[in-house]
Amino acid sequence: MSANKSELFGSVKTQYGTISVSEEVVATITGLVASECYGVMGMASRRLTDDLNEILGRESLERGVLAEWLDEKLNIQVFIIVEYGTRISEVANNVIRQVHYSVVELTGLPVSQVKVVVRGVRVVNPKLV
Repeated sequence: MSANKSELFGSVKTQYGTISVSEEVVATITGLVASECYGVMGMASRRLTDDLNEILGRESLERGVLAEWLDEKLNIQVFIIVEYGTRISEVANNVIRQVHYSVVELTGLPVSQVKVVVRGVRVVNPKLV
């Protein structure tokens, strides 16, 4: 994301006018939707230099998202930490489907692709290991 996340970067023309959406809006929607998916323990920072064990709180959900506006479509990367014992491929596919659907429905912006990067696995109940 750019330094100014509130900068408008995606827009859709309708018969009534133009709807413009900022990176921050897309990232917040993506972070909220992804964090509510089954098997997702939380969002991870998109920068490798940050502590990989840090699960981002609700106020930092957009930090785990990279949204880019390319060729009049959104490309979204979501960085997550999954729960130990879940099928990572199923969790990732669910995140992809839910994020794609929600961003399109809530913003009206076309989404080209959603990529999921699993940055870690967390144990919920240490007795299970």
